[in-house]
Amino acid sequence: MSSLLFFLAPLAAVLLICLPILPVYKGVVSGQKARNAFAFHLCAFFGVMLLCFLLPIADLTAYASAEGGLIAGVTTGTGLGYLSAALATGLAAIGSGIAVASAAPAAIGATSEDPKSFGKALIFVVLGEGIAIYGLLISILIINNLGA
Repeated sequence: MSSLLFFLAPLAAVLLICLPILPVYKGVVSGQKARNAFAFHLCAFFGVMLLCFLLPIADLTAYASAEGGLIAGVTTGTGLGYLSAALATGLAAIGSGIAVASAAPAAIGATSEDPKSFGKALIFVVLGEGIAIYGLLISILIINNLGA
């Protein structure tokens, strides 16, 4: 029974990760269908996170040493560290995208009215992109602390 669980659990995680591709494949981009697709993405994400917490993932990554004993390859704490690094980068990139999406059209409009305002407008777009760099730096710091 446990060998079947160890086979089906990663298969369920991969299936939950691949399911959000279906609305994208169908071309859902706006309206009620897009809201439903977003809810579908969130449910799939939290389903994968639930599987990660409920299943003993650290036991799956144990490997045998030369002496014949088992050595744990990845612990739950290390996995959560990698998850936090991924969330730091991903959420910072989403925030950066939101900032650039509102600053770039305003910068283009200001530059079309007065070409001298290009430098000032560019600064606001670059400030929005800096958020993603900060998230990347935080995730690098987190990953460096995991190796120690």
